Amino acid sequence: MRKTVIELENMEFYAFHGHYEEEQRVGNRFRVDLAFEVDGGEAARSDELACTVNYVDVYACVREQMEVNSHLLEHLSQRIVLALRERFPTIGGLRLKVSKLAPPLGGQVERVSLVTVDE
Repeated sequence: MRKTVIELENMEFYAFHGHYEEEQRVGNRFRVDLAFEVDGGEAARSDELACTVNYVDVYACVREQMEVNSHLLEHLSQRIVLALRERFPTIGGLRLKVSKLAPPLGGQVERVSLVTVDE
């Protein structure tokens, strides 16, 4: 096995996640970073997309989950991980970071983030 890490960085979405009614109504910008392990040996030898995980499909999976409202980043992150595991069973360990940009905290805060590591 040749461990390869595929990263999708700075995926940005406008979504309606949050505990407070205003967040659910107005929405906010979110940034998602994802890194996951695959066996990259066959893809490296064959140069065939069918031998690896297509990151276009991975992005679509993350986007689908971002479109479903959640009250907590923990819930949203769990749904993303479960959807990725179901759709792409060959993915090894993964690291997911979901950030809410400019969260409504009553002061200047660039982002609040939640990191999930699933091995």
